[in-house]
Amino acid sequence: MGKTKEYSNGEVTVVWEPETCIHSGICVKGLPNVFKPQEKPWININAASTEKLVNQVKACPSGALSFYMNDKKDQSAEHLETKVEVLENGPLLVYGTLKVTHKDGSTESKNKTTAFCRCGMSGNKPYCDGTHVREDFKG
Repeated sequence: MGKTKEYSNGEVTVVWEPETCIHSGICVKGLPNVFKPQEKPWININAASTEKLVNQVKACPSGALSFYMNDKKDQSAEHLETKVEVLENGPLLVYGTLKVTHKDGSTESKNKTTAFCRCGMSGNKPYCDGTHVREDFKG
C-alpha cells in the first residue's frame, strides 16, 4: 500500500489511497459537500453524517476510499454485503470480500469494493484504471 491520508470526525475515519483512485467521481457526485477535489484538504469530513460518509465510501469503485470506526468495538467496516453492479459505460463493481486468481495462478484477497474492467482497455487488468472514460467506452 502506498501513501494514504486519513480524515476523521471523531466517530469514523475515512482513509484515502490516492494511488488506487480511478477518479470515477462517484464520491463527488454522491456527497459534493464532502468531496471537493478542487480544495485542500479535498475531504470535508464534517459536512455529512457518519452514516452518509460510510455509505458513500462503500460505493467507491476502486477501493481508494475506505473507513474504520474509531470505536474499536464497532466492526462496521468489516461487514459488507456481497453484490455485483454493472456501471453504465464503466466497470463491473463487486462489493464484498473476494479471492481473485490471476491468469498466472497467483491469488490476492480484495475487500470492500473491487472495480473490474469491462472495456478491455485497462492497463491494470483485470481491474479498472479509468481508461474507459478517456476512450469513451459505451456499454
